[in-house]
Amino acid sequence: MKVRDLFLRVMSGVGAMIGYGSLAAFLWLITVQIYRWFRNGEWTHIGVSDGMRISLVHCCVKNGDSGRLATFLHWLDSPADWLGMHQVLDVVPASLALFAVSIAGNSLFIYCRDRLVRAPRLSP
Repeated sequence: MKVRDLFLRVMSGVGAMIGYGSLAAFLWLITVQIYRWFRNGEWTHIGVSDGMRISLVHCCVKNGDSGRLATFLHWLDSPADWLGMHQVLDVVPASLALFAVSIAGNSLFIYCRDRLVRAPRLSP
């Protein structure tokens, strides 16, 4: 097996994991929002910053931690700079971001699979 083929296989696997994982997260998030809408009669907005905050607290950052992720989590809670970026992350829905990441991951998967299936051209 050539190094190129191995690289394309690994990248197609990474693309599939990113694409289908993000698609599953997107569907779960939309389902939760629809459930809350049916139950409470009001749409629950979950922005990108909310999703990043929740995932960092559940996954990586504990109380009293220091480091880049803890600093980033503190910035998400109370920004002192990059206020426009913080506002964009608050406004953009997390479901839209997950769907965009899913499209990008699936595009990488399809591109790598297409390159693996297509026979290399021989020089004339």
